[in-house]
Amino acid sequence: MLNKLRSYLPGKWGKSKPVVPVVRLSGAIGAASPLKSGLNLNSVEDALQTAFSFKEAPAVAFSINSPGGSPVQSHLIYKRIRQLADQNNKQILVFVEDVAASGGYMIALAGDDIIVDPSSIVGSIGVVSAGFGFTELLEKAGVQRRVYTSGKKKVTLDPFSPEVEEDIEHLKSLQHEIHETFIDMVKSRRGDVLSDDDDLFSGLFWTGAKARDLGLVDSIGDLHSTIQERYGKDTKVKVVGTKKRFLSRFIPGANLQGNLSEAAGVLPAAALETLEERSLWAKFGL
Repeated sequence: MLNKLRSYLPGKWGKSKPVVPVVRLSGAIGAASPLKSGLNLNSVEDALQTAFSFKEAPAVAFSINSPGGSPVQSHLIYKRIRQLADQNNKQILVFVEDVAASGGYMIALAGDDIIVDPSSIVGSIGVVSAGFGFTELLEKAGVQRRVYTSGKKKVTLDPFSPEVEEDIEHLKSLQHEIHETFIDMVKSRRGDVLSDDDDLFSGLFWTGAKARDLGLVDSIGDLHSTIQERYGKDTKVKVVGTKKRFLSRFIPGANLQGNLSEAAGVLPAAALETLEERSLWAKFGL
């Protein structure tokens, strides 16, 4: 009788509806800069703590939209999610939006179930280092490069110096170690459903539908429908935000009057960061 009466009562006196907290992890993964917060452990820690504080929640969900970035920050976020899931005995649902590639997919591995849109981009299980070489440009411009070091390898892979094969091989060995760590994570989390496709760990990426066939994800679906199908049509979704940076925090000393001299100091670097991040998204046609 009491439970029946509670269903008619408003607010906190009535029967509470199930709530599933959702943390949105969006953007390139890496350290913060003066003009962007960056998707890293520090920027998501508060949101993770809040999401796992919903003691009655049947699960914690993550909505991921990331082309990748720092392997270290990706791994740290993954480990923190799994740690909190184990401590709080919560099921983790991961929903992929446009893309979960490279480090974005590494984070997605924290999910007990990974759900994607059929047109999501998933995969890119590999490691890449990219840069430019300016040696011929310096020669044409008549500029001399002067570097003084203590430690003969301190200018390894310097973009203003000719490449050294030994340095390239050293970089490749580091990439191989990081790649093996990534592969071990995929096999540990998904080994029972992975296909034996030769390209699985080649760095290729696929649509969500193909990724399901390869065993990289579990099913096709969307966040709201999946949650209501699993936990009831009355289940509510509660989005938990991550740290954002506002203009006053972009530029030191910024106020209503503005500070153009200080802004000028950080805007060129911001433009380069924006181009670098855009190149990550562009790789996946986004």
